[in-house]
Amino acid sequence: MSRWQFRKGLHDLGNGCHAWLQPDGGWGYSNSGLISDAGETLLVDTLFDLAHTQEMLDGYRAAVPAARRIGTLVNTHSNGDHTFGNQLVEGARILASRACAEEMDARRPEGRAEVMRRWQEFGEAGRAVHELYGGRFDWDGVVYTPPTETFERELTLRVGRKTVQLLNVGPAHTRGDVLVFVPQDHTVFTGDILFIGGHPAVWAGPVANWIAACDRILAWDVETIVPGHGPITDKAGVARLKAYFEYISIAARERFDAGMPEEAAARDISLDGFRGWLDEERMVVNVHALYREFSDGAAATSHDELHARMRRWREDRRGARVAS
Repeated sequence: MSRWQFRKGLHDLGNGCHAWLQPDGGWGYSNSGLISDAGETLLVDTLFDLAHTQEMLDGYRAAVPAARRIGTLVNTHSNGDHTFGNQLVEGARILASRACAEEMDARRPEGRAEVMRRWQEFGEAGRAVHELYGGRFDWDGVVYTPPTETFERELTLRVGRKTVQLLNVGPAHTRGDVLVFVPQDHTVFTGDILFIGGHPAVWAGPVANWIAACDRILAWDVETIVPGHGPITDKAGVARLKAYFEYISIAARERFDAGMPEEAAARDISLDGFRGWLDEERMVVNVHALYREFSDGAAATSHDELHARMRRWREDRRGARVAS
C-alpha cells in the first residue's frame, strides 16, 4: 500500500516537489503538481474551474513562496480538468504537446459553459454533463488560455538546478499525453496516463500505447508517482493499471470475434477483478476504443454520444440496485 494518504489538498513530496490532490478522484476531480528549486517553479496542470484552481494555487503559495509567480506551466493533456484554470497562471510560459494544443483549441471552456447553462437543449448528452458536473464546477468566466509553446515528443527543461523531462506518450488517453519526470527526485507526474482506484477513459487510443506508457514508467527509477486522478502511488499502482488494460483487451477481443455488439460487450465483461474502482461506466468508452482498433481504425463515436451511453449505463446500474 502507498504511504500517502488520499486527502484533499497539499502533499509535500520532498526535495521541492509537491502535489495537490482532489478526492475522490472521479469525474472532474484531478490532481496537479509543483516542482520548485532555487526560486524557480513549474506547475503541472491547472484544475477544472477558477475556484478550484485558485484554492490550489493558494495552497502551493502558502507552502512555497516562489510559487507566487509560476514560471512554467505544463498541461499534460487537453481535458478541461487539467487546463481550464490556465488563465490564473498569468505570465507563465505554458507548455504542451502539439496534439494537446490542437485538442484544447477544439474544445474550449466557453463551449462547455454554454452547454452547462443550456443543458436541457442538448438532449441526453446535455443531461449527462449536467448530472456529472452541475453544482460542482462553474465554468462561467473561464477564458480559453492556450499553450504559448508546443513540442512533439520530448523536451528537457531546467527548474533551478533540477532537470525535468517531458515525454509525450500519446495518443492514449487523449491525442497527446505528457509525463513530467524529475529524475533526481525519483518522481513523476503522469497526468491521466494513470487513474488510481478508478476506471480510465480511452478517448483516443490505441490501448497498446497506454500499456507502453506504463512500461516506460515501470522502467524508470521512480519512487513517487502522482496520477492524474486518485491517490499518490508507486510502481505497484502502475502495474495494476497495466494489468487492467491487458485484461480488457483480451476480453473485448473475444467478444468482438464472437460478433457481440460493443455496448453489449462493455456490459458483459466482468469487472470483479477491479471491484471498488470508480466510474465503471467508462467501460463503454474503453470497449468502443478497442473495437475501433479491432476494426482497423473505424470512425470514432462523438464524445457527446459516448457520454449519453455512459449515462444510460449509470441509470441501468441504479435501476438494478433498486430492484435488488
